[in-house]
Amino acid sequence: MKLLSRKASCNSHGQDSSYFAGWQEYEKNPYDEVKNPQGIIQMGLAENQLSFDLLESWLAQNPDAAGFKRNGESIFRELALFQDYHGLPAFKNAMVEFMAEIRGNKVSFDSNNLVLTAGATSANETLMFCLANSGEAFLLPTPYYPGFDRDLKWRTEAEIVPIQCSSSNGFRITKSALEEAYQQAQNRNLKVKGVLVTNPSNPLGISLSRHELNLLLSFIAAKGIHLISDEIYSGTVFNSPGFVSIMEVLMNKKYVNSPVWNRVHIVYSLSKDLGLPGFRVGAIYSNDKKVVETATKMSSFGLISSQTQYLLSEMLSDKKFTKNYVSENRKRVKQRHAMLIRGLKNAGIPCLESNAGLFCWVDMSHLLSSKTFEAEMELWKKIVYQVGLNISPGSSCHCIEPGWFRMCFANMSEQTLNLAMQRIKSFVNSISESKMNISPNQQYSNKSSRRKSFSKWVFRLSFHDRETER
Repeated sequence: MKLLSRKASCNSHGQDSSYFAGWQEYEKNPYDEVKNPQGIIQMGLAENQLSFDLLESWLAQNPDAAGFKRNGESIFRELALFQDYHGLPAFKNAMVEFMAEIRGNKVSFDSNNLVLTAGATSANETLMFCLANSGEAFLLPTPYYPGFDRDLKWRTEAEIVPIQCSSSNGFRITKSALEEAYQQAQNRNLKVKGVLVTNPSNPLGISLSRHELNLLLSFIAAKGIHLISDEIYSGTVFNSPGFVSIMEVLMNKKYVNSPVWNRVHIVYSLSKDLGLPGFRVGAIYSNDKKVVETATKMSSFGLISSQTQYLLSEMLSDKKFTKNYVSENRKRVKQRHAMLIRGLKNAGIPCLESNAGLFCWVDMSHLLSSKTFEAEMELWKKIVYQVGLNISPGSSCHCIEPGWFRMCFANMSEQTLNLAMQRIKSFVNSISESKMNISPNQQYSNKSSRRKSFSKWVFRLSFHDRETER
């Protein structure tokens, strides 16, 4: 081990999290309607499989794009040869126009300020390298996407300081929470370089309000720090209030050409809105020329293939297609979201009211044996192993209240989602029945037994499952 680097030898990647452990269990026993009907259903993956038919239909109607042809002539050789890291101009133009369309054309974007990256993971990490030195911090509102512990910290050695949000106000960002997080960083002798938010929020499934966005701009202006707005779920907003990009508020607040104008950066991707995570298409948008210049140089470590850029430039340039896709995809997300909500309600499980995303933030605190994170992990273990559903526990998202879970709904068929809801309802019913049939002495004995088995399982999770991926 001494022959390896400190990075290779350390365990700071974050994959010992229950978020990733649930994926491992699913991969060992994946549900299949025919081959493995008793397997684990993957509800921990925020993937959009609802509108593949629209993409496949476009490909069938546009064989030249899929066949790497232009006006019937092959351009395979042109695409196969070296391309520099600035990206294909046609694709960058198509991307900024699509970003504007997702935002209702209330804002426009300059392709010269766009940096292409291999997905949003790469975009966020690249921004960390550009904005923070090792040991410097970014503030993130909780709960947040568990992968950020890896994406923002592992290679950059930056730090995350939580902005503690609670269910008392629907997990909204407040001025006092921002100030408390900033003070906490100072108490730890950490220099704060910025705030990072997901808008819409992952895992909450809510878009940030204008009030919150104005609050964030005022905060970074006062502190002289950066703001990163990860907007990869912007096209999934299906209910009012509609999506408001930080760029829209930035322009309306007349911050143009002010110091704040250059300290706001947007991350975007086609992984969620277009359902193409395997294509690895992400982007950074910044008004700071130095950030754009540096991030472009860094993008050489994670480029998007020329073939992918060409295909998607043709697709996104088809305005009739993109307009129909954005509208229809939102309808489908809304319908599938409603289906999950109905199923959970039928099982007596409430959710945070949401208007976006490919998941719901589910409150199962009433099913906990006690109001502790140990009890949350105990419940999560039962849901994974006994119920056969991989969901993400709130503690993996750094939620400060035990009993919350993230459930994804757009990565499976309606039949599979119905089955998942049947399983969770049966589980809740079994808990209710067992509570009615257990005497006080039995309850004490069972609690003691649960503690012992939980301790053994945590030991296995911590030391056996650590070798396990936005």
